[in-house]
Amino acid sequence: MNHRLTWAAGLFTIAAYVAAIFLGHKIRDLSGFLSMKGPPVSKPWEAPKESSIPRGHGGDSIRRGQLIFNETPLFAAEHTGARISCSSCHAEGGIQKFASPVVGAPSWFPMYQSRAGRKISLEDRIQECFVRSENGRPLDANGAEMKAVISYIGWLSVAPKNGATYTGRGLVDLPDLKPNAERGAKLYATQCAGCHGDDGQGIAPMFPAVWGAYSFNDGAGMNAVRKMAAFVQHNMPQNRMGILSPQEAYDVAGFIHNQPRPAFNKAFAGY
Repeated sequence: MNHRLTWAAGLFTIAAYVAAIFLGHKIRDLSGFLSMKGPPVSKPWEAPKESSIPRGHGGDSIRRGQLIFNETPLFAAEHTGARISCSSCHAEGGIQKFASPVVGAPSWFPMYQSRAGRKISLEDRIQECFVRSENGRPLDANGAEMKAVISYIGWLSVAPKNGATYTGRGLVDLPDLKPNAERGAKLYATQCAGCHGDDGQGIAPMFPAVWGAYSFNDGAGMNAVRKMAAFVQHNMPQNRMGILSPQEAYDVAGFIHNQPRPAFNKAFAGY
């Protein structure tokens, strides 16, 4: 009996060995049998490289738009009353997540806006930034500066080669909280004044004024406590982003909201 079992085991081993050799000849790559592939890893969104800006007039317009976006009071001085750049609110040149990024903006317009009571274009929205956040004057709708800003935003919005989609639009969603301006004053002194000054005037061109004659006017979106709180909570202080709780962000926003600032020029109410 034992002799038969030994023979049977030997024949089974030989058969398995021959089958393995045959299978190896038929299938050269056995990796699929040896391991299971996991789900595909999502690739991060990549901002376009400077080298992708084309030569010629189109590229010049993109570069000019980039300068206007990042140093607005210098490169669009005739249209800017505040010491604030587009990138002050649309951080990192308009690509920082949950800092009102402009990546993809051309595809959002025209859109209905309740403040205007109508559909607005991307050009309209840019004009709003100039007459409200910049406390300035509208750009020439068909001028080189407007075309430059549009060109820059369009360049940022080109789909990356790795096929990844942009995430992190708008601002973070905070609960509706009641600000305490007294607590906010103390938080401002310890967390904000180092960059924006005890008097809220900032340090040009790096840190914008947050109140006073050179800040945004009372028609700007940042003058809304909830909107400023959402921006502050996720993006400020720049070197310690996210350290403030939602309530602390509301408190700081409430304190800043109570400070003096220019009045919106109603002659520009169409924007």
